[in-house]
Amino acid sequence: MPRLVILHTNDLHGKLDSHRLPFLKSLRAEADLYFDSGDCIQTGNLGIPLKPEPVWPLLADAGCDLSIPGNRESHVMEAVMKKKFEGVSHPVICANWHGKGDVANPFPQVWKAEISGVKIGVVGVMVPMVTERMASRHASQYIWEQPIPKAIELGKHFRPEVDLLIAMTHIGITQDRKLAESTEDFDVILGGHSHTVLDQPEVINGTPICQGGSHGRFIGRYVWEDGHWSGELIPWQVTP
Repeated sequence: MPRLVILHTNDLHGKLDSHRLPFLKSLRAEADLYFDSGDCIQTGNLGIPLKPEPVWPLLADAGCDLSIPGNRESHVMEAVMKKKFEGVSHPVICANWHGKGDVANPFPQVWKAEISGVKIGVVGVMVPMVTERMASRHASQYIWEQPIPKAIELGKHFRPEVDLLIAMTHIGITQDRKLAESTEDFDVILGGHSHTVLDQPEVINGTPICQGGSHGRFIGRYVWEDGHWSGELIPWQVTP
């Protein structure tokens, strides 16, 4: 059975910079994949960036393979959302964020790849910002579905097609636990949003949940081998 090493970050909040980049790149050089679970930009939920976010070229330099949006990357207006993602060069997915009317869905729902002969599928979901039940839906060009039912639906659909199925989430540890309790289709949950520091993956219903705090304090390094997960949080070394 192949062995895969996955790096994971979440909730960087604009803290990835030239001082943190070298250490991330050194770990990425020895990993098969690098994923980020959202809230990596500095601009807040309703903020409008005055210039492109510097994190996007830094993530490219670090070899980021895939990310999902967090609430910081979201906005109710299409033009502002596109401004927030200006300069991104890696794939971004989100299954529960949908456009209204003539506004297109901003991202694909899933990502698939084959690494070292392992077929990998990733489903991405985030915290719902505007739902059908909110009065703010009238002013929004986007609607968000509830993330757990959407993740379960897609997990069930894609499970037979892949060897390794990952849920990348920005919904917080409480919701991640509910997701793990509700389905056994995902091999691991790589989470964010609640800034929870999980020194080791927390296993719920046989599913490891991983999250690495916030603000560039830790990098998650997880190993999948013979169908089993192990992992740790590595303190981020900052170059002066």
